[in-house]
Amino acid sequence: MNPRYQNKNIAVLGAGLSGTAAALLLRSHDANVSVLDSATENKLPESTIKNLRNHGVRVISGPDAETNGDSYDLVVLSPGIDPESPLAQNFSSRNVDIIGELELGWQFCELPVIAITGTNGKTTTTELVAQMLNACGQRTIACGNIGKPLSAVVRDQSKFDVLTVEVSSFQLETIKSFRPQISVWLNFAPDHLDRYASVTEYRTAKLRLFDYQTEKEFAVVNASEQLPPIKAQRLTFSAYDDRADFRLSEGTICFETTPVLRLADAKLRGSHNIENLMATLAVGHIRGLSFEQMAAPLYAYEPAPHRCEFVRTVAGVDYINDSKATNLDAAEKALQAQSKGVVLIAGGKDKGFDFQPLRDVVKEKVHAAILLAEDSLTRLNVDNVGEPELSKSNGFGSEEVILGSWEGLGGSRAKAKRSNTVCVPIIELTLVKRPTWMS
Repeated sequence: MNPRYQNKNIAVLGAGLSGTAAALLLRSHDANVSVLDSATENKLPESTIKNLRNHGVRVISGPDAETNGDSYDLVVLSPGIDPESPLAQNFSSRNVDIIGELELGWQFCELPVIAITGTNGKTTTTELVAQMLNACGQRTIACGNIGKPLSAVVRDQSKFDVLTVEVSSFQLETIKSFRPQISVWLNFAPDHLDRYASVTEYRTAKLRLFDYQTEKEFAVVNASEQLPPIKAQRLTFSAYDDRADFRLSEGTICFETTPVLRLADAKLRGSHNIENLMATLAVGHIRGLSFEQMAAPLYAYEPAPHRCEFVRTVAGVDYINDSKATNLDAAEKALQAQSKGVVLIAGGKDKGFDFQPLRDVVKEKVHAAILLAEDSLTRLNVDNVGEPELSKSNGFGSEEVILGSWEGLGGSRAKAKRSNTVCVPIIELTLVKRPTWMS
């Protein structure tokens, strides 16, 4: 029993996975917990509400949550709750101490933590690290921004030797002491501009990963990234920079001058995945593993669903599902990894991106683009349907632009056959809901 929050009145904002995990962790240490959510109770999962109440957690929902005036010693913010939302502002305006779910889990963590962030590739790398460590006898779990929240894992941490935690900018915003043994910075590109006022604000949140590390900890960083001074010991990687500690040479990942992993034997493809493998090797090296130990589990790793996932070949056309590409950098890397022409199917919610950076790679790789959802069409300034010269005015760069819907995707096969291209359903720039046929 940790007495830190015993008998304290604590508000947890958000009744999702992270909020529920935080509430149950606090109740296990005898805190008085209230979970507040802006959604009305009939919109929240009945099983979640029942579980919380069975553990003695008070649940406040709907407008009552946003106007709740009770006194609290601490507020725990779920990562999905925008700090500028009325629910969060109700507490921040009263100068109540606020931390995030990640910080709460860290406060109860007794194990070394490997924290992995990056605009793209963090889930793949987190899974790679977890698979490698477990195969090499270091018990771990991939958690945090994927799988179980950290607050859930620390309640049963005795079964692990180290925790492999994917961390997002939303989680890092509210840390106050989070200090991983190994931090991993994969890359950075504009994203989440529907939440952040600027790219700089987003980057600042990400960089908090290093805030509390000291000279005793380690930072695995992309050598191509311009980062501020970091106190932790650095180990670098890059598929493009020969000065990095982990570099690429003749189809092999090398550590300094030593070849350590043949890419031809790995199932991951693309330069972005090469760097994910490099970062994973760096983590293992810091954890005391030999490169011989690490090779077998890394060769065996298969890409997770929806990440440049090969679906099937139909009539000579390869279908690739990259629906986890929810920003321009991820879409660009997926397109660059294709060796054939592409029929690109893209669309979804507007996250504030400038699509111009995609122009060159789309012009090079994409024979036809099928655009879905109103937001993406508006942002691409597509005003007329069926005119091949559309691409000349909308900046998208493909030979032909087609406006469509999920029901009309059958046309993508015809386009792919005619152009002898690879069809990519879907490089999802910002798709909100995945269609059932992709489940």
